[in-house]
Amino acid sequence: MRMAMLAAVMLLAAVATAYAQTATVDDTAKFLAGMMPSAESPLAPLTRDPAWQRHAKFFDAAFEKLEQRQLSRIRAWADTNLAAPRPTMFYMFSGPDFLYANAFYSKASTYVLSALEPVGSVPDLSRLPRGGIASALYNVERSLGSILSFSFFITKQMKTDLQADQISGTLPILYVFLARSGMTVKGVSPISLDDKGAAYFAGENPGPNAVRGVRIIFAGSDGQEKTLYYFSTDLSNSGVKASGFLNFCATLAPGNSLIKSASYLLHSGNFTTVRDFLLNNSATIIQDDSGIPLAYYSTRKWRFFPFGRYLGPIDEFEGRYQESYAALFRRAQPIDFGIGYRWRTPESNLLLSVRLPDDGSTAADATSSTEAPPSPPRPRRPRPPADIGPQPRGGFFFWR
Repeated sequence: MRMAMLAAVMLLAAVATAYAQTATVDDTAKFLAGMMPSAESPLAPLTRDPAWQRHAKFFDAAFEKLEQRQLSRIRAWADTNLAAPRPTMFYMFSGPDFLYANAFYSKASTYVLSALEPVGSVPDLSRLPRGGIASALYNVERSLGSILSFSFFITKQMKTDLQADQISGTLPILYVFLARSGMTVKGVSPISLDDKGAAYFAGENPGPNAVRGVRIIFAGSDGQEKTLYYFSTDLSNSGVKASGFLNFCATLAPGNSLIKSASYLLHSGNFTTVRDFLLNNSATIIQDDSGIPLAYYSTRKWRFFPFGRYLGPIDEFEGRYQESYAALFRRAQPIDFGIGYRWRTPESNLLLSVRLPDDGSTAADATSSTEAPPSPPRPRRPRPPADIGPQPRGGFFFWR
C-alpha cells in the first residue's frame, strides 16, 4: 500500500512538473499545426485529446493535398524560372502567408510580410482552460479554410475566427505555416519601428507612430537560420509616409517581391508610394494581375515573362481590366498550378518581371525558360486610376 501511494505521489509530481514547464515556441507551432511536439514538452499529453487528434488528421490531409496541387508545383516553377534570387523577399498585403512566400522564394534568408491585421498572441497552450484547446484548434482550422482551398485569405473570415479566442491575430497562422513548411522555430520576439525605420525590441520605446510587428528566427532541414518579419501596418500613402516601415525595408533592399490577391490596391492613386518602392527596390516581381498595373513598369527597365491565362478581374473588382496585360498574355507560357482570385489552374495568370541592369543588358536573374515571350506592346499612357480609398479593414476584402 505504501509503495502504491508513493508511486501515485511521484506520478502526480511528474505531471505537475511537466505542466509547470513552459512550452517552447517550436513545440507550440507544431502543436497548432497538428504535428507532434517533442516528447518532453508539456503539450505532449494534450495530443491524446480527441480534439487534437481530429485536428491533426484534418491538417495532414489538407496540407498533403495543398502540397501536391500547389506548393510542389510552385517550387518546381521557381527552380526553373528564378535563376539568382536575392536574400530578401518583400510580400506586401500578405497577411500571415509565409506558405506561398516560401514556396516561391525558398532560397531567401529574410522574409518581410506586411498587412493591416495585428500580430496577436499565442499563450501557453498547456494552461488554457478546459475545452479551450478544442475551441482554439477549430478556429485556426476555420481561419485557414480559404487559403487551403483557393490560395488566398478572406480577411473578414479570418478576423472573426481569430479575434475572440485565447489565440489571436496572425501569429498562430505564421506558426502553423512555418511548422508545416518543415521549419524549426528558434525564437520569437516583438519588434517595433520608429518613424525613421529604426528597430526596437522588447522594453524599448519606439516613440509615436510606431509600426508593430514580430521577428521570428527559424531554420530549415539544413540548419541555416533565417528571419521572418511580419509588420502590422497601413500601406496606403498616408500610412507609409507617417511610419518608418519603408525606410526599414530599404535597409534590406534590393529584394524579390511577391504580390498576390492584393485587392487591386496598387491600381489606386492611394497606394503610389508602396508601388514606387517595389518598382525601385525589387530585382524580380512575381504577381497576378491584382498587383502593379503593367503601364507603370518601364519597358526599358523590365523584362516580362507571362505565365498562364489572363481573363481579367473577378466580378468583385470590376473595372480593373488591363488591355496591355491581355496583349502580353496572348503568348504566355503555361503553368500547372492556380494562383490568385482566379485560383483554378486554367484561369490563373502569373507575371514574372525581371529588372534589367542599368546598361539594359540581359539580367542575371532572368528566367531560364527556353522560349522567352516577346516584349509587350508599348502601353498607352494610363488614365489616372480611380482612388478606391483607404485600405479596407473588413468586409469582402481578400488577403493574398
